Amino acid sequence: MSHVSKYLANLSEDTPEAVASVRGTINDISKNHLMNFSYMNHEVGLLLGQVQSGKTSQMFGVMSAAADHGFQLFLVLTSSMTALQQQTFERAMQSIDTFNVCDENDEVRFLSKKLRQPTAIILKKNATVLRKWKNYLASSGYCVGRPIFIIDDEADATSLNTKVNKKELEEKSTINQTLEDIKNLCTSSFYLQVTATPQPLLLQSIDSGWKPKFIHYFKPGNGYLGGSFFYSKPTPFTNISTNDDELSLLLETEETPHGLKLAATTYLITAAHQMSEGRKVCSFLIHPSSKIDDHTVIANKLKKYMMYVISNTDNPEIQRQLEQSYVGLRQSKPDLIDYKGVIGFLNSKPNFRYITMNSGPDSEATPDINTGLNVVVGGNSLGRGVTFKGLQTVYYLRSAKKPQADTFWQHSRMFGYDRDPLLMRVFMPLALYNLFAEINSSNEVLYEQIEQGNLDKLQLMFPPSVKPTRDSVVDKSKLDVLVGGVNYFPPNPDQSNAFDLDPILEQYSEKKQFHEINTETAINILSKIKDDKINNWNISSYISALRALSSEKGFIDKIALIVRRDRNIGNKTGTMLSPDDRKLGSSITKKSVITLYRNVGDSEKGWDGSPFWMPNLKLPKGKVFYTGKDGEQ
Repeated sequence: MSHVSKYLANLSEDTPEAVASVRGTINDISKNHLMNFSYMNHEVGLLLGQVQSGKTSQMFGVMSAAADHGFQLFLVLTSSMTALQQQTFERAMQSIDTFNVCDENDEVRFLSKKLRQPTAIILKKNATVLRKWKNYLASSGYCVGRPIFIIDDEADATSLNTKVNKKELEEKSTINQTLEDIKNLCTSSFYLQVTATPQPLLLQSIDSGWKPKFIHYFKPGNGYLGGSFFYSKPTPFTNISTNDDELSLLLETEETPHGLKLAATTYLITAAHQMSEGRKVCSFLIHPSSKIDDHTVIANKLKKYMMYVISNTDNPEIQRQLEQSYVGLRQSKPDLIDYKGVIGFLNSKPNFRYITMNSGPDSEATPDINTGLNVVVGGNSLGRGVTFKGLQTVYYLRSAKKPQADTFWQHSRMFGYDRDPLLMRVFMPLALYNLFAEINSSNEVLYEQIEQGNLDKLQLMFPPSVKPTRDSVVDKSKLDVLVGGVNYFPPNPDQSNAFDLDPILEQYSEKKQFHEINTETAINILSKIKDDKINNWNISSYISALRALSSEKGFIDKIALIVRRDRNIGNKTGTMLSPDDRKLGSSITKKSVITLYRNVGDSEKGWDGSPFWMPNLKLPKGKVFYTGKDGEQ
């Protein structure tokens, strides 16, 4: 039996609904990449899935396929948390049982087995652990003449070079350099990045060695609750707006604010219903800030309030609070447990566990939250990897002056498969909800671009208030950033485009204020214009931005085209648009504007003496577009 067949058989027993999707991933990557692997190069690809949509099952499927294609040596890299490394190790032991699966302390087992069967080593992305295994691999001799297959889970988190903008140092961050060294132990490597937040990976330059050459995006399966469920517009029933000052009330006063009270009683009623149905787990997640000291204060206040509710169900104020939450839940869940059943459940004094989870030393002892009634308060450790089974209620207040899309999206721990959608509730301020809705919209545009096959120039599109990722891992000298509402024109324009553009533009009269054209017509026009590489003006980035906009939900395919002829503009004047055309373009804020002037090219004004078209481009206001450049410019 092949490794793939055995793995899919195991998967069908544990998660049968995932088999079809995993098989599709295996077939695609096998046909397009594993079968064509040269065993001479270092290949980098991306396996993209949504948050908590089953990436681990997909990873093991690809590893099984690679083993069937002759790969023998595998590294699986997890986050730096021991609990998550152990979780991945235990899943690998159960799922890919045709492999010799080694823990990060199994060096004796690794050396003694001598690759008689495919060997997978499950490692934390920790500098000490990686260096240790680099030395074992080097001394074993197993890398000589063999390729290595590396699966990098959460590849955007710690693997990239955080010193990329410190070129004077001529060095790389420790983990990034160690991963490079491990790859180079072998004559070739297949490096599969895995994540739900690919922004920093897509913004790498090709010559960095870390930009994926291919992307396989697998859609989530039936029953998955993700961004489109929680952050659609209009606002769904799942979202309950809290006051903007809730966090300050929590931390600076003795008061328990209304939003947290409502979230707590909503969770208590949800737990009563879930337990009445025989569910094994129902959880409540509180993510208030990144500060550990805040979590202790809030956890104590929340526990005190919940215990007071449970002990005082006959108190009129508590009854009003419970009734408000009950009515709210029943609007989406008509068959909700009857109110008397809720009171009976609370009077039975159920055992709620109050857990504070944070990154750092305490993360080594992450409690089992897969069963029971769990109330979890935490910060950074809740951002990646930790899976909350039966998570039904979320209270989220965390904010940032300049939020990063990838970091905030990883906070969406409510995403997943095993939730009751009609009982899901997310409590957060309206401004935070709008932020997540914007990020969700940007993600949907990205998925659409990938599904359409537009991989050469993927465009990341965000509102001005949001950064795609942290600055430290993206080479700023190889990043194109286009801000909507700003006019861009080439300081050193192409002076040889009249032959190509004259026939295309002859139908557009300069007497009309502007013409409306569609995206494909605009791209056809812009494709006739050359880059101004000296001044870092890349027409392909504008074309990619137009394609990204066309992928947006509800997109209206209209672009304003302003055409003017017989202009006599001097070279290097620092401006192009006339006052009237600048005012006209500025008045159009929701559409892209392309302004084309046919300049006479007067040699006395610094040109070559022949007519040519000068472009000015303006993207819609309220959008910022990011593109990683391809190699050196």
